[in-house]
Amino acid sequence: MNRLFLLSLTIMLAIPFGARAQEDNVIGKWLNDDATAHIRVFKATNGKYYGKIEWLKTEPERLDKNNPDELKRSEPLLGLMILKGFDYDADKEQWTNGTIYDPDNGKTYDCYMWLESAELLSIKGYVLGMKFVGRSTAWARVKE
Repeated sequence: MNRLFLLSLTIMLAIPFGARAQEDNVIGKWLNDDATAHIRVFKATNGKYYGKIEWLKTEPERLDKNNPDELKRSEPLLGLMILKGFDYDADKEQWTNGTIYDPDNGKTYDCYMWLESAELLSIKGYVLGMKFVGRSTAWARVKE
């Protein structure tokens, strides 16, 4: 009886740790779809996920010239936070409620992400809450 109780308790305690490990699978360095940038995804102290540009293939001094805020147009893209505020939804196995900034057009979109595999992150940006209208991309994990 004690063995059964201990086994049940161990399984119950392990389940939240398994879910937490799953939610952190997005953490790491990703290569964008046109292979021009590495984006570092990390978990902040507030428990949300963010991503910033860590490497640019060309023009590492490139500026955020399309930013709608004129004061930010002179800031470099390198180090720019382009993914912001994602929560992990364990039921959907997705990172949701976040935004993605596209420096090519200066627009920010609502966004969610999911792992196709350990090596492929799918991202969908959309507007006005309409997930069926938007643009998808896939990023490949960069070996570190």
